[in-house]
Amino acid sequence: MRGNLFTGAAYFVRGLGMLTQPGLRRFVVIPLIANIVLFGLLASLLWSYVDALVMLVEGALPDWLGFLTWLLLPIIWIAGGLLTGYGSTLLVLLVTSPFHALLAEKVEERVTGQPVPALEGIAAAVADIPRALLRELRKFTYYVPMALLVLVVSFMPGLNVMAPLLWFLLGAWMMGLQFVDYPMDNHRLPFSDVRDACSAHRLTSMGFGGAVAFVSGIPLINFVVIPAAVIGATLFWCDDLRERALSH
Repeated sequence: MRGNLFTGAAYFVRGLGMLTQPGLRRFVVIPLIANIVLFGLLASLLWSYVDALVMLVEGALPDWLGFLTWLLLPIIWIAGGLLTGYGSTLLVLLVTSPFHALLAEKVEERVTGQPVPALEGIAAAVADIPRALLRELRKFTYYVPMALLVLVVSFMPGLNVMAPLLWFLLGAWMMGLQFVDYPMDNHRLPFSDVRDACSAHRLTSMGFGGAVAFVSGIPLINFVVIPAAVIGATLFWCDDLRERALSH
């Protein structure tokens, strides 16, 4: 198993550092605006449910267990914030995927000095939305069986203590695939090649995806996660995956 977790996480950090570089900023702005708008909509919706849940918990606890309110309420609000962060990130990934392909294209051209025969301009990105959505659906169908398996484990006595770790590991793996797919899709490589490439560098992929999954659940900070992850995944592609994948 090639690579290591720290190298993968470092790619994400490098992506954060490149967000404001000239030539890349315009491809960061649209996903950023979309993330802010969707986060606001999800936050207002989810917060109403969280507020109702808080009132339900407060009303259900007898007076002698009132001290539990101070323990449960922060957990409920934190969980609501994390769900909002994850939800807005996933929606932005779906809605703005063609713009991520453009960002990956520009980063790869900057790193390699070679043109990428992919999308040319915003109009081409918009026209590519139907194909991009089908690609996202392909990733979703790959994810669902594994998610269902972890869900089953979550309800199995004894094994369910492993559920939080399994969910995080699955999220880390899928985040790695999700973002590495952008530069590889620019070369029209099939999703099976994306899986093979990430499997060949599984620890690096998990380190990268784990960093993305962790930060994407943090409200406000998650606004910059997507473009940073696209840049980081493209650096990963250029450094470790590109030569082997394109030689096949």
